[in-house]
Amino acid sequence: MPQIRLEGIGKDFPVENEKRVVHAIRSVDLTIEQGEFVFITGSSGAGKSTLLQMIACDLRPTHGAVYLDGVNVTRMTQRHRARKRLCFGYVPQISTLARKRTVEENLSAVALLGRGRGQRTPAESVRKALSLVGLSGAAGCYPVELSLGESRRVELARAIINNPEILVLDELTANLDEDTAWDMFLFLSELNHHGITVIMATHAKNFVNLMRRRVITLVDGLVFGDVQKGRYGDIV
Repeated sequence: MPQIRLEGIGKDFPVENEKRVVHAIRSVDLTIEQGEFVFITGSSGAGKSTLLQMIACDLRPTHGAVYLDGVNVTRMTQRHRARKRLCFGYVPQISTLARKRTVEENLSAVALLGRGRGQRTPAESVRKALSLVGLSGAAGCYPVELSLGESRRVELARAIINNPEILVLDELTANLDEDTAWDMFLFLSELNHHGITVIMATHAKNFVNLMRRRVITLVDGLVFGDVQKGRYGDIV
């Protein structure tokens, strides 16, 4: 499974109608080895979502390079980057489930992209993914019929449906009750135990402190702390 290496990556966003840019991420160097479980922490606006999007090959950095298993993904064409994205299961902070499609239709669209990575048909992949997240009976439901916790589990099912080597999760457990959030953390720990790399942005201080995994803290787009077996807010 691939190692992720970031070399001096940064991302600037122009401010509309102004002659200036916002430096969301500034010259970050990081290496994440296969099989790690990494928490990305920091206050709102620290750059967590932007960093995750660049790690997942969903956003091209303004400068610097992202390497996946030694290959510079930044220099790839859009087509080749799309192929590399199949290594990742990505859950964004804001839901992207299509409201006018059933859960099965939402997941099948992603399963079709992963044909060739396994022997299952899209329908079989949907059934297995929903079963893993405890939503076997939700295939025919529309997103509006689901609770917030169920919707986030559907998005997690969509992220794991093609057996990715890396999960990139942006505030997956935000606004969930403690029991539902804990179930998700336990499930992610089990996936990680089987070798899947998990990179997760979160404000869930209590769970980060209980799990004692690698904690990377961002402040104003810079890495302010990187601690193995860390606690929320650790910088050394």
